[in-house]
Amino acid sequence: MTDTTCYPARLADDIAGLLDTLNEHLIQATPQEAAQILAKTLDGENGVLGRMTGLMVTGSHFAKDLSMRDLLPPEVWLALGRAANELHDIGLDIDEHTDTISALTEPQPQVATVTPAPKPAVSGTPVGRRR
Repeated sequence: MTDTTCYPARLADDIAGLLDTLNEHLIQATPQEAAQILAKTLDGENGVLGRMTGLMVTGSHFAKDLSMRDLLPPEVWLALGRAANELHDIGLDIDEHTDTISALTEPQPQVATVTPAPKPAVSGTPVGRRR
């Protein structure tokens, strides 16, 4: 039997699966790797969050058009518009912290531990000066 699902719907399934895989990598990542994953994911323009926001904006426009033609309830249009706005606001909130996250992607300098020099032993006999 042939799969009649359209390519974009299969693509959405593939992307959902890839997000699951990315989540598994994030769970097992070192702090530096996790920061790299998060920095790329949370990028407001080119990351997953930015692209998902764009997808919701496009979905909202689609729903508006169908709603105006009475093919879709207006609540669907409003819900997609609200989702787009919320994702945009979340992106703005996170954007304040992207520098901090990105800083973790850089290798951390190794701090040398300094051991204090031993204190000289104090003897009970006075030391005189030579003449």
